[in-house]
Amino acid sequence: MELTQYVEALRGSLAAAGQAAADDVRSAAERLSYAVEPSLRLTLLEALGDAAAEITTQLDGVAVEVRLRGGDPEMVATEAVAAPPHPPAPPTPPAPPMPPEDESMSRVSLRLPETLKVRVEEAAAAEGMSVNAWLIRAVLQTLDPPRSSTRVTIGRNLSGWVR
Repeated sequence: MELTQYVEALRGSLAAAGQAAADDVRSAAERLSYAVEPSLRLTLLEALGDAAAEITTQLDGVAVEVRLRGGDPEMVATEAVAAPPHPPAPPTPPAPPMPPEDESMSRVSLRLPETLKVRVEEAAAAEGMSVNAWLIRAVLQTLDPPRSSTRVTIGRNLSGWVR
């Protein structure tokens, strides 16, 4: 879609409005018409984008997009593809065996950022566990991963367990 005809129409309207005025006003109107061209083009693109979004909401299974090709907008209708369903979350691995009850316990002071502490509390509550039991399980899973898992390290910053 060529926007030049719309820009020229605005220039013509400004020139026509300036015809009844003095020469300095006519000259100002002409200069103004060239100064507003970039803003006018951007405004037209925004209007086309809004129109495409509105049309998309009214069509079933079709998405309308505005694409720029060489500075000129182009309306493109494509068949909307439904997003594939998210695969189910993998089951939580079984908890490693807890240490024997007759083993003595040690106290550790652990300092966590408040946001992490809240996440730990939420995770423990979601699994119906105390924060202490949840943390013990997390430590055991890290130190004694399930036998079907493999330790993977990618680069210096990413590592974890893969089943």
